[in-house]
Order: sequence, then structure tokens, then C-alpha cells
Amino acid sequence: MIRLVLGLCAIGAVVATPVVTRSKEDVDRYRDFLLNTFTNKADKFKNLAAQSPDHPEMYSGKYQGDIVLDKEDVDDMVAQYASGRNAVIFPGLSTQWPDNTVVWAFADTHYEEPGQKEAVLEAMKLIESKTCVKFRQAEPSDRFFVNMTSYPSGCYAHVGYRVWRGPHIFNLGSTPGSDCFRQPTIVHELMHIMGFFHMHATYDRDNYVRVNYENIVSGAESDFDKLNEYLVGNLGVEYDYVSCLHYPALAWSKNFEPTIEPLREIDGVMGQREYITEKDWLRINRYHNCPGAWE
Repeated sequence: MIRLVLGLCAIGAVVATPVVTRSKEDVDRYRDFLLNTFTNKADKFKNLAAQSPDHPEMYSGKYQGDIVLDKEDVDDMVAQYASGRNAVIFPGLSTQWPDNTVVWAFADTHYEEPGQKEAVLEAMKLIESKTCVKFRQAEPSDRFFVNMTSYPSGCYAHVGYRVWRGPHIFNLGSTPGSDCFRQPTIVHELMHIMGFFHMHATYDRDNYVRVNYENIVSGAESDFDKLNEYLVGNLGVEYDYVSCLHYPALAWSKNFEPTIEPLREIDGVMGQREYITEKDWLRINRYHNCPGAWE
């Protein structure tokens, strides 16, 4: 029943989405942007990293910084963009891991620096202590699991579970001047693996923040795509400016002026990476229908 209701909401949102006229050049540029996210270009916005040193996930050269797309999504996303929609849908995206259990494995010869494996395992234990989500180390017979690597190309991950992917991508690798192994950053990437997108991309974000496109560095505009309600339904939890999934005010700024501007008073620092908020935990629990989450 929940899935049916969400599906109907998504259809309604698509019909109600204002149509925007886009040129062939705009469409080609968007396709090139998406295709470029499949290359490991951690230095794509290296010159901007000094503005947000606590957010290494922003500079991995992926979609919205750290989201690994599936190639099957690109044609659909381009078609939506060309049709004038301003909210993205990922058709056929199934995000929940079976039995609320994320299966994972450290790739051979990865996470060999002191403390790296321990940091990931501690983040998993924290999630298990706050939610009903479990993490299980992959066995030889497992075909669908999170392949944890530590390439020096930033922090990034697939979103959610897709059975035809086989190994799912999850990478934590320190890039010059940054560190992917801060606990909230690890949880940020694990939340992607569990099926969550960024807070600033939620369908109703315009009620809470203003995106100042004139301040965004050229080439990063699509990192501020707004996603369809089916993908980022907020599960009855209000917008969270200080979520570990929210980006900071200067995200991809070309002039040190805000690209994300709050429209309401904030209790805390927008885009902080010091802790995971109670609203983050509540969203995880409600998404997985954990006991007591809806009380």
C-alpha cells in the first residue's frame, strides 16, 4: 500500500512539474555532464575544496558530488531533461536491501591504512545501534553486496539496492586536503547505500532554501538537480538543514558567495559533518519501518 501511494504521488508530481524549454545544446551538455561522472576525476573541482574542507564527498566528480549513477539511468535522465521536467526520476529504482540487511565486503588490498577498517566498522555499529538496519559481511556465495574500496578518488557510493548491479560501489579514499573517514561522512555514504539522496535535492527544497545559480561554478549546475517526490519523500520528517546529507552554503561556489541560502532560521550549521541528527536517524528508521519509528 505504501508503495502504491508513493507511486501515485510520483505520477502527480510529474504532471504538475512546470515545463521548461531546453535547447539541443542544453541537452547535449547535460548528457556530457552525466557521462563524465563515470570517470574518476577527483580533481575536477580541486580548486574549490578549500572552501569546504569538511566535505570531501563534494569533489569526487560524481553526480551531485558523490552519487554513482548506473549507466542505465543516463538515457532516462536525459530524456526527462529534454522534455522540460525540472525534477528527476530514476525509473525502476529499488532501494531497500532485503531484510533491512546491507551485505558488504572490503575489497582485497583496500583499507590497509591504520584505523580505516575500524572507522567503517564503527560507523556500521553506530547505525545498527540507532536503527533496525543490519550489516552482514559477505560470504563467498553472495552475488549482491557492497564492494568497499579505498581508491584515492574521493568519497562516493551507489544509491540503494539494485539486484542486477552485482557488486555495489562504495569508496572512501582520502584526496589531497580532505578526509573521507570522519564518522558523519562515512554515515553519509552508507545512507546513500541504504537508499537516501541529498537533503538539498528534496522535491520541496524551494520552501526551505534558495539555490543561487549565479554563484555556482560552471559545470556544477546539475549537482543542484531537484529530485522527484518518489525518490526523496521525507517520510513525515521536516526539512533538516543540519542533516549529514545536507551540503553547505558555499557548495560549488565560484565566488565565495552562497549557492544554498536558507529561507528560515537555522538551529546549527547547515551542512555540518560533526554528528548525525535525530532527524537523520528518524528517516532511516521510518524508511525501513523499524519498530516504533511511526509512533
